[in-house]
Amino acid sequence: MASNGTGTPVDGQNAIAARLAELPELSNEEVLRYSRHLIIPDVGLTGQRKLKAARVLLIGAGGLGSPLALYLAAAGVGTLGIVDFDTVDFTNLQRQVLHGTSDVGRRKLESARDRILDVNPHTKLELHETFITSANALELVRDYDVVVDGTDNFPTRYLVNDACVLSGKPNVYGSIFRFEGQASIFGTPDGPCYRCLFREPPPPGLVPSCAEGGVLGVLPGLVGVIQATETIKLLLGIGEPLIGRLLLVDALRMQFRTLKLRRDPTCPACGTRELKELIDYEEFCGVRQAAAEALAVGGSIPEITPRELAARLARGDDLDVIDVREPHEWEIARIAGARLIPLATLTEALPTLDSAREIVVHCKGGSRSAKAVQQLRDAGFRKVWNLAGGILRWSDEVDPSVPKY
Repeated sequence: MASNGTGTPVDGQNAIAARLAELPELSNEEVLRYSRHLIIPDVGLTGQRKLKAARVLLIGAGGLGSPLALYLAAAGVGTLGIVDFDTVDFTNLQRQVLHGTSDVGRRKLESARDRILDVNPHTKLELHETFITSANALELVRDYDVVVDGTDNFPTRYLVNDACVLSGKPNVYGSIFRFEGQASIFGTPDGPCYRCLFREPPPPGLVPSCAEGGVLGVLPGLVGVIQATETIKLLLGIGEPLIGRLLLVDALRMQFRTLKLRRDPTCPACGTRELKELIDYEEFCGVRQAAAEALAVGGSIPEITPRELAARLARGDDLDVIDVREPHEWEIARIAGARLIPLATLTEALPTLDSAREIVVHCKGGSRSAKAVQQLRDAGFRKVWNLAGGILRWSDEVDPSVPKY
């Protein structure tokens, strides 16, 4: 780990400057390619050579990783490392502009490689087709100047933060949800880290993911470009980076606000530095406990498969099919004959339910409806089942005309 002799990591920007002391030359083709940079006094020939010498690690090749990879490659960052272990899905295409329709089913790293090299064949790619974990994170970030966090879950955000603090690497942070985004730079000696902002993770399930809550397709582009801008500023040593500031983006109102952040002297990562090694972040964020509890509850929740439900409906059995999704989801797709009672309103709707009838509850994938079934059982209902796999499985196994989302 880079150190200044006092046990604290070296200033990220100073470390970058030291590594970029021997700058590579630009070919005539590169001079032409980057000419609009070269005529900016704050960049110039020296700055462009710094970018060519730079090594940047992107964590994720999805919504945020797409604009990051494209713009960092186009700007002339010499080496891009990308960590990803996912495949391209149709639901990615609304926002993950690294990938196209023809890439569906391909590994994201393969799709990203082809697109990035088409943007700039001078970019050297180091593809890490793996999950970033406590076992490999320090090794992954070790040889890079800047780490850019394009992840979408709390365990990985804490992992990236701690790996960067322990390694003395700047962490260019971004997050997105629906119409809102955030960006900052963590892990520098003169600024806070992610733990200073969020000392403890939220309870599992409290903050929905983009897959659960949605995201405006252009928002990752907006926030990702901000992250790319901050990365380039760090590499060039220019401007005022978002160190000690959290940029809040509200795309719906097109408003930007900046909050000042200070390092927390009691922060175990960058304050007291009692954090000496990477931990189990799934455990730290309560993911394992939540999964175990969900499994325990799920084992006691009676289920019915889509085919079983379809057969009973075809027979004319008297079933009350309840959809506990939100109204905007109901507009996208629905099971014929079901009625909508959003989960948040289930308590108020109990008087409308007949405990003598058999009740089948469903949602998108089965998790919310399992909670509804448990709530109904707690209220005294006994003839109640959860539709296994929700409306997605219904579309797969019973009625393909029902759209999947």
